[in-house]
Amino acid sequence: MNNIITVSDNAVRQIKKIISSASSKVDGVIVDVDKTGCSGYAYKLDYAKNTDPSKYEVIEKDGIKIFIEPKATMFLIGSEMDYMNDKLSSRFVFNNPNEKSSCGCGESFNI
Repeated sequence: MNNIITVSDNAVRQIKKIISSASSKVDGVIVDVDKTGCSGYAYKLDYAKNTDPSKYEVIEKDGIKIFIEPKATMFLIGSEMDYMNDKLSSRFVFNNPNEKSSCGCGESFNI
């Protein structure tokens, strides 16, 4: 399967930092979508530890692995995962062409 999402160089650098600073062995990051928030869904990131790659869509870039939860696949197709760092905050962002709307705080979205 083609990559479900693309991953920016900024996101790769940040994931490498996260993995290297983890207190235990980390295989990569898991990307999921949960039903929550005022607009319906929110992106969820977690450490991938002892992860069975056969249960995920796996994207590899520059030595890192991103495990996509199967239930999140349809929400993420065509998206770009990026990392933004500005004066007030640092965060992963998803540029998702499938989003119809998002809440004012930017924490949740609707498809």
